[in-house]
Amino acid sequence: MEKIKSVYIHIPFCNSICSYCDFCKVIYNHDWINPYLAMLGKEIDNSYLGEEIETLYIGGGTPSCLSIEELEQLFKILAKFHKSNAIEFTFECNLSDIEENKFRFLYEHGVNRISIGIESFNSKKLEFMKREANFKDAKKKIKLLREIGFKNINVDLMYAILGETTGMLKKDIKKILKLNPEHISAYSLIIEKNTLVGLNKIKPIEEERDFKLYHMICKKLKKKGYIHYEISNFAKKGFSSKHNLTYWNNEEYYGFGCGASGFVGSIRYENTKSLTEYLKENITSSKSLMSKVDNMENELILGLRKLEGVNLEKFFDKFEENMQNIFPIKPLIKNGDLIYKDGSIFINPDKLYVMNEILLKLI
Repeated sequence: MEKIKSVYIHIPFCNSICSYCDFCKVIYNHDWINPYLAMLGKEIDNSYLGEEIETLYIGGGTPSCLSIEELEQLFKILAKFHKSNAIEFTFECNLSDIEENKFRFLYEHGVNRISIGIESFNSKKLEFMKREANFKDAKKKIKLLREIGFKNINVDLMYAILGETTGMLKKDIKKILKLNPEHISAYSLIIEKNTLVGLNKIKPIEEERDFKLYHMICKKLKKKGYIHYEISNFAKKGFSSKHNLTYWNNEEYYGFGCGASGFVGSIRYENTKSLTEYLKENITSSKSLMSKVDNMENELILGLRKLEGVNLEKFFDKFEENMQNIFPIKPLIKNGDLIYKDGSIFINPDKLYVMNEILLKLI
């Protein structure tokens, strides 16, 4: 078993529910926080084996909806982890929750990366998403985070919303660039069944239009010096998300909390999305033992999300197999879907948008 160096913690509470969100979430209720955190502590005690942790990610839900008193309780639990001195410690938040005392507390307790779910500044898009965001407020809040000491900020941008024009997205990109974050995650709207958008039978925008918007994001962010290192992620030099690279490098990680998933000792597991079941200690909803073939396929599927792709030598070191003997890579290099360069296989940047079709040919 390889050394586990990453931990994801899920906090399922939100002050309001977004129309498109398919993550495990419930409306914030103070009465549920203490029992939830107690169970989270118990789950960690039962599973964490004391490894040195290099990335810790608190996601949700909306972790920032917790009060300082509730965060104090959460951080007592997080003290159980043996953290590396160079840890990347990310905390997700909404703009409306950013205030000095709470975020000074986070900074003083080791959080060094903030991920803000802005998504858009356009009133039509925000109404569709059931979210709120204001550019002046965002500027003010990010200035406050900088004053507190945060030097690594991610901002989420969502696009391909019904009725979105090129002009609307252009304005969003321009405003997000003015905020000067170190990292930008740009996600196309995915319509999931059990969301308000899915229940209302909203149709996705045409694929061609979606591609046009994606191409514009890539072009504009690259022009401003952001490195496009993963299909949906862009970073200034040295600010790629170490935590998310754990997933894309097919490395093992712990997932704790309601709705979290993890990969430990060749077992991929998912925790229940039901808060009631979680509090009853019925924590894990599914477990799958990964075979060598499963792991090799995941290495390829996840690794090809990165623009640098999958290194053949590293693949051989990990599995003692030549990747080109296992997967039909050569014909896909021949037809231009894949590129081989400097010992790595990666998806042709011009074909990133049809990545799923290429993966289907491979697996």
